[in-house]
Formats: sequence, structure tokens, C-alpha cells
Amino acid sequence: MKIKEANAGALTNSEVLDFLRSRGASKDPTRVIVAIAPSEFKVYDYLLESPACNQTKEQVNEFLTRCKSYKLAKAEVLNIINLRPSALVEIHPIIEESEERFGEKLEELVNLVVEVLPEPPKKNDVPEEENNEVKEDTADGKSTDEDKTETANLEQTDEDQTKQKEDGEQMEVS
Repeated sequence: MKIKEANAGALTNSEVLDFLRSRGASKDPTRVIVAIAPSEFKVYDYLLESPACNQTKEQVNEFLTRCKSYKLAKAEVLNIINLRPSALVEIHPIIEESEERFGEKLEELVNLVVEVLPEPPKKNDVPEEENNEVKEDTADGKSTDEDKTETANLEQTDEDQTKQKEDGEQMEVS
């Protein structure tokens, strides 16, 4: 990627994602070979879960041309592309004085966003190996989930072995 003009303007999240991919960012678990800072990998991981991961340059350009009639500020357009609001309640915080400026046309703008820009990935669309939680190990080498299960089993066994007399005293049963 070649820089044509430095600081020409703000980038969309999809442009940042394309840039990070061009530098070698990927879901490679080692992430050792690539010359990308750990903070850039965190940005990359975040963008993979945002609407930017499904957006193409063509879709963004189509949205830019079709939303010109709404006379939005550059920052508003950028936020709409990055956040992809799909309901009126999601677009109100993005556009200043939205009701006064647009009225009924605001719903048309939301429909345009939904029509042109792709949906963000769903949480359950994440591959299984990425969806697993990191489990902590306890001092005896077991994961915390295994430790909790073992504790629950021991408590049940203790309850089974202990019976109460009528007056409330505990009596051991073997």
C-alpha cells in the first residue's frame, strides 16, 4: 500500500482493517512472524467483530454516493459506515438534531444503511476455536471448571452421607 497524501482524512474501520491485513495481520495464533504491534492485533481482533469485516470498498462507495442527498456531515457519514445503525434508535446518537433536520427521511436513511451495508458478524458465527474461553488452571493442574464440578460432587456426597435426627443433630452414616 502506498501513501498518496498523508493525513488526507479519517479512515473507515474497513479501510483500517484492509491496511492491517496488508501488513500481515491475521488470526494466526502465534502472531510472532508478523511485524505488527500487539496493540494493532487488538484493533484487528476488534474490527473482525464489527460491521467493517463484511464491508467492501464498493459497498462503502455506493453508500457514499446514495447518501449525498441527505447532506450529512463527514463525521456523521463516517460513523454511520463504521457503526451500521439498523434502527432509528441507533442512528439518533450519530446524527445531530436528526428529527429537526430529517423528520420522516430519517427512516429512509436507516433503510438505505440496511440495504447497502452488510450486517455485522453474529456472535455465534465465530469459529469454535475462537469462541472458547480461556480457562484458568488451579494449583493442582485442573481447570477451574473441573474444580467447580469436583467440589459440587463432593458436596452432594457429603449430603448423602449425613442424615439428620428428629431433634436436628447430625448423624454420620457409612
